[in-house]
Amino acid sequence: MQKHLVVIGNGMAAGRMLEHLTDLAPDAYRITVFGAEPRVNYNRILLSPVLSGEKRFEDIVTHDDAWYATRGITLVKGGEITAIDRTARTVTARDGNVTPYDALVIATGSSPFIVPVPGHKLPGVVAYRDLDDVDAMLAAAEKGGSAVVIGGGLLGLEAAAGLKLRGMDVTVLHLMPTLMERQLDPAAGYLLQQAMEARGIRVICRANTRAILGEERVAAVALDDGTDLPADLVVMAVGIRPNAALARAAGLAVNRGLLVDDHLRADDPAIFALGECVEHRGQCYGLVAPLFDMARVLAAQLAGDGTAAYAGSITSTKLKVTGIDLFSAGDFAEGEGREEIVLRDAARGIYKRLVIQDDRLIGAVMYGETADGGWFFDLLRKETPIAEMRDTLIFGQAFAGGAALDPMAAVAALPDEAEICGCNGVCKGRITGAIIDKGLTSLDDVRAHTKASASCGSCTGLVEQVMQLTLGDAFARKLVQPVCTCTDLGHDDVRRLILAKGLKSVPAVMQELEWKTSCGCAKCRPALNYYLLCAWPGDYVDDNQSRFINERVHANIQKDGTYSVVPRMWGGVTSASELRAIADVVDKFAIPTVKVTGGQRIDLLGVRKEDLPAVWADLNAAGMVSGHAYAKALRTVKTCVGSEWCRFGTQDSTGLGIKLEKTMWGAWTPAKVKLGVSGCPRNCAEATCKDIGVICIDSGYDIHFAGAAGLDIKGTELLGHADDEEEAIEIILALTQAYREQARYLERIYKWAKRVGTESIRAQVIDDRDRRAALAARFRHAQQFAQVDPWAERVAGFEAHEFRPMAHFQPREAAE
Repeated sequence: MQKHLVVIGNGMAAGRMLEHLTDLAPDAYRITVFGAEPRVNYNRILLSPVLSGEKRFEDIVTHDDAWYATRGITLVKGGEITAIDRTARTVTARDGNVTPYDALVIATGSSPFIVPVPGHKLPGVVAYRDLDDVDAMLAAAEKGGSAVVIGGGLLGLEAAAGLKLRGMDVTVLHLMPTLMERQLDPAAGYLLQQAMEARGIRVICRANTRAILGEERVAAVALDDGTDLPADLVVMAVGIRPNAALARAAGLAVNRGLLVDDHLRADDPAIFALGECVEHRGQCYGLVAPLFDMARVLAAQLAGDGTAAYAGSITSTKLKVTGIDLFSAGDFAEGEGREEIVLRDAARGIYKRLVIQDDRLIGAVMYGETADGGWFFDLLRKETPIAEMRDTLIFGQAFAGGAALDPMAAVAALPDEAEICGCNGVCKGRITGAIIDKGLTSLDDVRAHTKASASCGSCTGLVEQVMQLTLGDAFARKLVQPVCTCTDLGHDDVRRLILAKGLKSVPAVMQELEWKTSCGCAKCRPALNYYLLCAWPGDYVDDNQSRFINERVHANIQKDGTYSVVPRMWGGVTSASELRAIADVVDKFAIPTVKVTGGQRIDLLGVRKEDLPAVWADLNAAGMVSGHAYAKALRTVKTCVGSEWCRFGTQDSTGLGIKLEKTMWGAWTPAKVKLGVSGCPRNCAEATCKDIGVICIDSGYDIHFAGAAGLDIKGTELLGHADDEEEAIEIILALTQAYREQARYLERIYKWAKRVGTESIRAQVIDDRDRRAALAARFRHAQQFAQVDPWAERVAGFEAHEFRPMAHFQPREAAE
């Protein structure tokens, strides 16, 4: 009969232990997990990217509901345990349910320390420990204002960076003279403070908080030097304490944490513990690597390996703030018999310090360049003699022998126990073993089976090197296609980093993302201009010189150097006055060709460049604006006459098309966008070959997308159904915004859909109504700044030099 294993806590330590246990002994236990939070297991160390907007909660889930179900594990969400009866071997939940156990694992984690100053219980004062804290900070950030973060350690700085990216004015208060003084020496702390301040975050060290001020909610933070700092949000990030109250109440031995031996057993043979709640050999841990070390040992113990033992951990630290590279490990304090090696490169912002004692590396601090952090950490942990490489040690593993090594040779030299992925505690041997045992051949396979490179991604290059070393020619590295030769970054990385780093100009992007050229090229500049426009509506000023000629002059250049002009006709509907105005313009400017387009517009071809502003002025006077027929933007919304005139029409397709076009005109997109609205399934507006199409039916509106009718011919795919016009418009705006935010420059909607998958798009804009509403709201917000007629701007004199001839040349007759 299976024994019943009960686990109290569903955090990272418990989750990792269950992974190992169900791999080692899948049928040994019937397992019940009680998690205090009302959700599945997630990676807490990636809460900072969720706060900053770089990731969503779904991206940091470690074990979804299916994972527990597949392994036969019962997960009780929101199941806080309030009592342990060691005699009866039962646990009692807050709802009164009693569950028996044969073996019990306590993994209750830690609790944030709240500085007990006056006002610390005011609304608006939050800790930074779990997803609920992040949600509270995001809610505060939506209102804007000022945030004060108390604590300049890892969590405090990550919270400060995330809130700054969310638009708040942020001040960090730190009691000590330099930031992260437990992990960094003063020199690295100084560089870190500079980097935070360069992001617009105010840092005050030696700051002692006297009180938090406010009546009904927080209003300010008072320092003991008399300074009052306005605050709409206060984040307490001053440390954690082992959450051992449940164990203490059960009569287990508790000091700072729940006391455990090397087998991770408490002073009760049926009770084990791991994670931040425990104290082992006088040490409590608050970093992820020791938790994962404990998880391996405890899983082996529970699987029957009585020799498995935990001997403690040496820890290393990395900061999860995009653009700040920082690593520290070991003991870097000054002391007798210790020597140090220091490298400073002020121009590149690099600082490295190694502390050596008795021919062993005992401490390392690195700022600005941390690629060798894992190698230094391995030397430190294994107490490797370093005398033979002493002279070149500071330059890293590649130069350990005095000359640069082949990078693959450096990876080959790493031992199996060398840590490759710090976020998930994955060593080289685990990766190579999984590759060989499970026949893994892709990076996604390795991520799925080992979790290496599955979190922050900073170790991806190293993981790929391990794969190449193991698989040889059988490994086909999935290469990222760079935007152009000016950079090694792909479009997706550029878009993500623009948001993460708060970059708001083309020069800023090129500087911060280390462009290889001074000014970019014709491939990257238009892409960057679009990405910035999309990311920062209202803040970024369109760079006209980063556009192609058609978008720069707002007309289509023809092969003879003249231009075509296409005024907008809402939904393909025009009037006698508009047609007269067009006829008058044609006569006035001797425009040689007038053509009806396939998008239900009128095209005036053969307009001289210098005549464009005057042509636009006359069309503006008749109430017409640019049709954007030249742009990576909404071009047309083609309609049929619908229920107003057609015997078969089911809905007012013309009216819907006009509403869509008047809502969406002016919106810049990665590539051109064309819509069609057909009033019945006969599809007279050809909606099923458009980028976005609507087919009206008796019960509402079927929304189609991802069609093509140019170089590629492709019918649309059905995205979803809307019951009414309002819902149809929201779905289309949300779809367009998702395309604007996620597609690569010049990527048409059908190519974007093929790359990311129709189901992922449907999940965003059909299934998740809250996300759909948020996408549509962001589109409408951007339109406040986009719906300015470029023709009218230029009629008023904007960019006048663009339409002024540089010179006039008259042909002369040759002399006889």
